[in-house]
Amino acid sequence: MTNSVEYKFTKDLYDAKASFVTNLECSITGKDDYKAGEIHGLSEAGRPLLVRYDLDAIKNSVTKEEIEARPGGFWKYRELLPVNTGDAVTSLGEVMTPLIPLKASVPDGYDIIVKDEGRLPTGSFKARGLGMAVAMAKELGQTHLAMPTNGNAGAALAAYASYAGLKTTVFCPDDTPIVNIREIELQGADVYTVNGLINDCGKIVFEGKEEMGWADISTLKEPYRIEGKKTMGLELAEQLGWEMPDVIFYPTGGGTGLIGMWKAFDEMEKLGWIGSKRPKMVAVQAEGCAPIVKAYDDGEEHAPLWDDAFTEAWGIRVPVAVGDFLILRAVRESGGFAIAVKEDHIFDCRDRVAKQDGVLLCPEGAATFAAWEMALESGQVSKDDKVILFNCATGLKYPMPETDQFLDKNEPIDYGQFK
Repeated sequence: MTNSVEYKFTKDLYDAKASFVTNLECSITGKDDYKAGEIHGLSEAGRPLLVRYDLDAIKNSVTKEEIEARPGGFWKYRELLPVNTGDAVTSLGEVMTPLIPLKASVPDGYDIIVKDEGRLPTGSFKARGLGMAVAMAKELGQTHLAMPTNGNAGAALAAYASYAGLKTTVFCPDDTPIVNIREIELQGADVYTVNGLINDCGKIVFEGKEEMGWADISTLKEPYRIEGKKTMGLELAEQLGWEMPDVIFYPTGGGTGLIGMWKAFDEMEKLGWIGSKRPKMVAVQAEGCAPIVKAYDDGEEHAPLWDDAFTEAWGIRVPVAVGDFLILRAVRESGGFAIAVKEDHIFDCRDRVAKQDGVLLCPEGAATFAAWEMALESGQVSKDDKVILFNCATGLKYPMPETDQFLDKNEPIDYGQFK
């Protein structure tokens, strides 16, 4: 067993207090008699289940000041998480991810801040959702987990499940970056590439459930990835002194994090930790795969399958989302919007921010910067807005531009070229 101070803290904290979960509720019908402590997938209506808590009991059990005093990492928000016991906690050394104000890449006087989720285990925000899903699978006695992935989610599942002693099978589109595929396999999963997109991989997982008996850990098809992802909202509020920013730009594929943050804001207000102010939630997609943007623009509640989906920001290449209505609900309730960005704009922004501010955004994170530039030009955001851009993974996991400058040590060197 690790002797990490953080691990001891989380395990002791969990062993000291019972869970505050009361029940689970269908996100579309409101049916709320799904029992805590049992294995659940989608609701009877085929929609995501949401975990509900005894917020009055939490309010009487812990203060936000006590939360602040705990070591960083998402397990510190234990009272608002579903795990019951310390033995189920699966920690790989999570940290509170930093807020980095951009300087040279934005005009003077603008308050644009990157929340860099690439600092988490396996280099992406998927650690939050998958860490929680694995912990709950372990607690509920599930031993074989399966999922489709565009890369980062599979890596997080493999790592956390291996640490917890659980078996994993992962399916990736065959054009997933090879570094992601190798990472998933190296961290203990059986990984297969599929000649299709993530929804095609998801179909394999769904159809194999009965024969294989595996747990389907696909986005929103179990209740607990949302609970892990909502810690982005809890953490952001704490970092900003329990005040909300004006706008959040979020790279949106399956949308678990956007949905989770919106849930966290509601729970925190009911606890008295924040006021009624909410940030505008902006769902950012690529023009080559923008089902949520189309549904938003068309005034629809659901987003149909996007044909021929393409973007090299692989994490947001999700042609259909089971939680589409929850994404759109959060965007509209917040007064936000959905926006699609051009492929070349994404990579231009990645390069500019890296060269001018030294912040290496992943393509999905760069898409949020591109979306902010578009929204600023259209008047959807203003110079006075405090803006949070979510960088969902380290840019080190993605292909980068080639460089070919070379010096021959055996030839005279023209030092003038370095001016």
